[in-house]
Amino acid sequence: MDGGAPYNPRTVEEVFRDLKGRRAGMIKALTTDVEEFYQQCDPEKENLCLYGLPNEQWEVNLPAEEVPPELPEPALGINFARDGMQEKDWLSLVAVHSDAWLLAVAFYFGSRFGFDKTDRQVFPPSPASNFGVSMSK
Repeated sequence: MDGGAPYNPRTVEEVFRDLKGRRAGMIKALTTDVEEFYQQCDPEKENLCLYGLPNEQWEVNLPAEEVPPELPEPALGINFARDGMQEKDWLSLVAVHSDAWLLAVAFYFGSRFGFDKTDRQVFPPSPASNFGVSMSK
């Protein structure tokens, strides 16, 4: 992905907007821009990934070089299987991996929220509390 400023959604609504934008970009790559996407996934190139971007765009690029990466990595090497499968099957495979990546990114951003102990009490007690098991320290 390009090395722009790190993006850090800070609310649930921002994470949802991010997810919607990335999803729209990936859908665009796999539907309306499918010919361009197919051409960019040249099997002769290195391990390529499909990235959905928050601005509803997409890009095919190498994985991030920093370790650990800023975001969870999408499926690596989507280009290698392209010519060994029927196009429809290959696109379905990329779509499945893309869905998994979208969820991973959303959960990554969501896990960074600093919910305080008092915030957790807003939710109903867990079933474990019915058995006298304490879930907090």
